[in-house]
Amino acid sequence: MSHTLNVQARVPIGGRRGNNQAGRASATVIGGGIAGLATAALLGREGYAVTLLEASDQLGGRAGTWEADGYRFDTGPSWYLMPEVFDHFFRLLGTSSAEQLELQRLDPGYRVFAEGSESPIDVVADFEGNVALFDSIEAGAGEALRRYVASASDAYELAIGRFLYNTFDDPRSLIGVDVLRRGPAIARLGTRSLSDLIETHVSDPRLQQVLGYPAVFLGSSPFEVPSLYHLMSHLDLADGVYYPLGGFSTVIERIAALAVAEGVEVRTGARVTEITTAARPRRFGRARGVAHRATGVSYTDASGAVHSVESDVVVSAADLHFTETQLVPEGLRSYPEEWWDERNPGPGAVLVMLGVRGSLPELSHHNLFFTENWADNFSAIYGTPSFIPEPASIYVCRPSATDGSAAPVDHENLFVLVPVPADPGIGAGGLGRGGAAQVERAADAAIQQIASWAGIPDLAQRIVLRRTVGPADFATDLNAWRGGALGPAHTLRQSAFFRGRNASSRIDGLLYAGGSTIPGIGLPMCLISAELVVKKLRGERSGSPLKAPL
Repeated sequence: MSHTLNVQARVPIGGRRGNNQAGRASATVIGGGIAGLATAALLGREGYAVTLLEASDQLGGRAGTWEADGYRFDTGPSWYLMPEVFDHFFRLLGTSSAEQLELQRLDPGYRVFAEGSESPIDVVADFEGNVALFDSIEAGAGEALRRYVASASDAYELAIGRFLYNTFDDPRSLIGVDVLRRGPAIARLGTRSLSDLIETHVSDPRLQQVLGYPAVFLGSSPFEVPSLYHLMSHLDLADGVYYPLGGFSTVIERIAALAVAEGVEVRTGARVTEITTAARPRRFGRARGVAHRATGVSYTDASGAVHSVESDVVVSAADLHFTETQLVPEGLRSYPEEWWDERNPGPGAVLVMLGVRGSLPELSHHNLFFTENWADNFSAIYGTPSFIPEPASIYVCRPSATDGSAAPVDHENLFVLVPVPADPGIGAGGLGRGGAAQVERAADAAIQQIASWAGIPDLAQRIVLRRTVGPADFATDLNAWRGGALGPAHTLRQSAFFRGRNASSRIDGLLYAGGSTIPGIGLPMCLISAELVVKKLRGERSGSPLKAPL
């Protein structure tokens, strides 16, 4: 049977708890990841009677957690960027990031290991320190970095004020003095690749990779994303990188607690099988005929029993492809299967979670391992045919460098992400060496690469716990389209108003949230997507964030 979750809420002073008073409009939210939880909390704050349904017994979705033998692993996002988006979201609920989370700014923000380089380089928390770092590697690169980040900060400010919080329902929301003033520059940034822009600023391959790697956060490559996305470098080089003590599961717990405090009923072990609809005639206006409206959902609990929930509004924070092709009646799909045929799912991933005996001072909290021929890596992942590159450009997180609760005493916690093609055929992971052959081979290669490049020759012998996750796990556990690890890539034709919209065009009262709809991939984007649901229901068409608190 399904479980109703009871979360101990940390209710802010002056906050309020929602209730289930008769006569209130009702909403059902599908999915208990960060987007679903955030949407449920905001809708509860708006006055809706909200039921959230999560198929798993654990909340978090991609931002999940796994614990074993005294180790605690975040199984998904591990970079806390765009802190002002988190601040704004918490303010909407009458609280603050400072009250809900204990954040630590990382210094260095991350360490870069480049193939063929004798020593790694550290990108530090202080911007002036990074200017000096760039200058020490390439003459004049420090001033080039100033120009690049100034442009990135300007683009970021415009994105926050006009595009990220926009439902794109009113073209006038995209027009203003700020947009017109930057018009020519925006046009240039939208028609060239990020890698092209970077090459006009620095020539050292390592510095190009530092400026280009944020494209991976967008599910793409610096050779494919528009250069407008250089705004991402404002985040790590100017804002800095943070870490919530207790891990990213703490972020999920806090948002879940706030949702419960707003009266949301959370049911885990509840797998939605259908979004129910009803037809009614349209008798007035130009759109005469039959209209369809969402009436609720059907779901099964862990025992297989079938349940139904009636509601005025349904919000799916599940994968958009899954929602449209599996939960929506075939004749009412806004995004049927053929719409996806020419879409880019972004990368898949092999995740490797390692418990390691002894300390690993050679690694920072965040570590990026870049291969010399970076373009070939991306071609392997996105090309036809695609394959897992060796060596790969990988990411390694060592949260135990910052958080003692992530691993037992005198042990370390390593989370390794190997980008691979979005292909469930690569297989699933497992405990020990129990995963599919391609998954375990990618894990072995990554462990050997870390050992060699970071100078930890006995790393493999010190591993006492090992678990892998493969693209098939993303497809099975998260209903991820083609087993993608992040969501649809932010290519030009999959960004902003070209991305999947946040409401069905065929079913009234059906809305979407999460990384596969607007504004896009990542925890901050998912929080914004929750706010866009509220804006949609209010009929608020501006491009700016809502005023806090709600």
